[in-house]
Amino acid sequence: MAPGRRRRRTVGLVAGAAVLGVVAGVCTGYVIQAGRKPTPLPPLSQPVVRQAKGAPEPLSAAQDRQVKTEGDLRKLLLKAPGGARDNPLGEGRDGWMSLSEYAETFDKPDVAFRAQLRSQFRRAAVTAWRTGGTRLVEVRLVQYRQEESMAASQQADNGEYWAEREPGNHGWAIPGTDDGMAYADSTPDRKSGYLPVYSAEAYAWRGDITVEIFAYDTSPIPKKDIMDLAERQVGRL
Repeated sequence: MAPGRRRRRTVGLVAGAAVLGVVAGVCTGYVIQAGRKPTPLPPLSQPVVRQAKGAPEPLSAAQDRQVKTEGDLRKLLLKAPGGARDNPLGEGRDGWMSLSEYAETFDKPDVAFRAQLRSQFRRAAVTAWRTGGTRLVEVRLVQYRQEESMAASQQADNGEYWAEREPGNHGWAIPGTDDGMAYADSTPDRKSGYLPVYSAEAYAWRGDITVEIFAYDTSPIPKKDIMDLAERQVGRL
């Protein structure tokens, strides 16, 4: 089950949508295949491929992505820009978020906690900063064990699912990702006695890690700002 929307939504619909999408795709495939002419089978005799001699050379540390992701995950986080200050609303401690702290970022923490346990949550690294007078940014890398499912991609899909249903959100594909998306809200949240707050967010995944980026400001956040954060963070993985 998906963990749902951050402090604003409930869980469940994205999981159902994903299942329905898979079923619809399978049924469509069967219908198309049934209408095609039979494909001749290849001959049973095939040329013999000689086995190469020697063992393949191991990947260097720069090429082996697992060397990066098995180390200190905080080192893969984006660095705060020059002149940035601490984000007073940043989550976590010393660059880490526990499972309980991560679950608290969702609308229903108890449901999110159980969902993350089922998804084999491993650890989460976080960084946050403030620029200018009002721009707040938070970046998270959430890592999963992935012994039973592709939890990282499912987590990114969940974030995208709810972001696309937020009124006023506009979305763009993140270059260099399979299906990562960035969003910026043209409609601010308004509360009596407070300045309007605009938001932007981005979700992507690579291997066993989900990228989550959130930005808030009292003026609209340009597309180029959230896209730049997303592309640079994905590029570090």
